[in-house]
Amino acid sequence: MYDKEELKTIIRERSLKFGDFTLASGRKAKYYLDGKMTTLDSRGLTLVGNGILEALLADGSLPDAVGGMSIGADPITAAVLTAAGTRGLALRGFLVRKESKGHGTNKFVEGPVAEGDAVVVLEDVVTTGGSSLLAIERLEAIGIKVLGVFAIVDRMEGGAQAFAAKGYSFRSLFTIKDFGIDPPTD
Repeated sequence: MYDKEELKTIIRERSLKFGDFTLASGRKAKYYLDGKMTTLDSRGLTLVGNGILEALLADGSLPDAVGGMSIGADPITAAVLTAAGTRGLALRGFLVRKESKGHGTNKFVEGPVAEGDAVVVLEDVVTTGGSSLLAIERLEAIGIKVLGVFAIVDRMEGGAQAFAAKGYSFRSLFTIKDFGIDPPTD
């Protein structure tokens, strides 16, 4: 089951780094959250999967599928699917490619999802929301309905506002404030 404090400790010990960093958004930062250091650890990933699943179940019903941009969302997707499977719940997953393979079906979206499905996009860390918005664009291009975005950690640097401006819900297991860091005020 989900132990929020244990997951917070794992993130703090394994994923949170301090120094001078350039983020995927191009922004400069004094700290970096390497989500894969938590999601590629068996205990961290188990907690992430159960935490997200429990939050989704609290809404009253599950979406048809969960997934997000490869490679960051891949282990998160697998964890949520595994948590659902161990509880006997039906849930599917998908992966969104940054670039099409260039062969085979040449799809951007992989997995058992189809037009009309309602999905939640998963992310390890949200800063501006750019990666998730690209995933949403690719999903909607093939007729998939995106309900919202769910992240492990929200850096509180505009992602939530970007999703809201486009009509998507956004939730996270943690915000950067949970780790004693104040978001920028610019």
